[in-house]
Amino acid sequence: MSHLLPVLPSMRDLDVTAVIDILVVAFLVYQCLMVVRGTRAGHILAGILVMVALYAVSLWAGLGALRSVLALIVPYIGLAVIVLFQSEIRRTLARIGRRRMLGFGRGFRVPEALSEILMAVEELAAKKIGALIVLERDIGLRTFIESGVRLDARISRDLLLSIFQPGLPLHDGAAIAQKDRLAAAACFLPLTTNPTLSRALGTRHRAAIGITEETDCLSLVVSEETGRVSIATYGELSPALSIPDAMERIHLHFGVHRPGPMPIDQSPADVPMAGEAAPVMQDPAAASTEKVNQP
Repeated sequence: MSHLLPVLPSMRDLDVTAVIDILVVAFLVYQCLMVVRGTRAGHILAGILVMVALYAVSLWAGLGALRSVLALIVPYIGLAVIVLFQSEIRRTLARIGRRRMLGFGRGFRVPEALSEILMAVEELAAKKIGALIVLERDIGLRTFIESGVRLDARISRDLLLSIFQPGLPLHDGAAIAQKDRLAAAACFLPLTTNPTLSRALGTRHRAAIGITEETDCLSLVVSEETGRVSIATYGELSPALSIPDAMERIHLHFGVHRPGPMPIDQSPADVPMAGEAAPVMQDPAAASTEKVNQP
C-alpha cells in the first residue's frame, strides 16, 4: 500500500474524459499489436523497443559510451519504422478507411456472375488447372489491374477457362473481377511474408493471401497439383473447400443473406404441371347421393 500512496492524489483528477482518453489509447495500442502479431514486423518492433530500452538504461546508469552510440541511431528510428512497416501501415489505414467501418457504406454486392465463376472453378479443379481469381469488394484494385492485361469483358465460364489454359499468355498471374466485369488478367499480386504459413504453399497461394492482407477482396485459388479449391480473405486461407462451401463463404464475405427454405404452406407443389389435369371439385350433395345408390 505504501507504493500506491503517491499515486492516490493523481486519482482525484480522474474524470470521465480521462477514462475515455485512457481507453482510446489502450485500444489503439492493442490494434497496433494485433497488426504486427504473427508477422516479421513483430520481431522488428521487438528489436526497436530493445534499443529504446537500452538508451533509457544508458541515461539512467550514466553509461556515456553506450549513450553516444545509441544517440546516433535512435533519431532515425522514426524513419526506420515508416520504411520497415510500410505494408502494415498501408493495410491498417486501408481497413480504417473502409466505408463500412466509417458507416458510409450501404453494403456490398456479390459479383453478379458468381455462378459463372464457380462453374469455371469447378471445371478447372476437375482438370487440375491452376487458377487465381480475385473478387473486388470495397477497396479498389486499380493498382493491381494496371499491372496485368486489361480486358473489361463480361465474366463468363468460357472466358475464364480460356484464360487459365496452360501454355497461353494469360495463364500466369491473377484475374481480377469487378462486379460482373473481368477487369484484367495476368495481374501481379504481392506475396505474403507471414512466417507462420506452411512452406508447402506455392506462389499462387501466397499471392492470394498477400492481396487480401492489403485489401478487403476475396481470392479464389485452384491448386495445380491437387485440384483443390481454396479461399483467402483478410490474410487467412481456407483450404480444400467444396463448391457449395465456397459459395457460402463468398456470400458471407460480401454480406449477402441467402433466402431460407420456403414454408410448406407457400410451396407451389400443389400447382398442376403442364399436361396434368387439375382435380375436379365435386359437390358434397352429389357425392353423398352417389354413395347411397351404390350397391
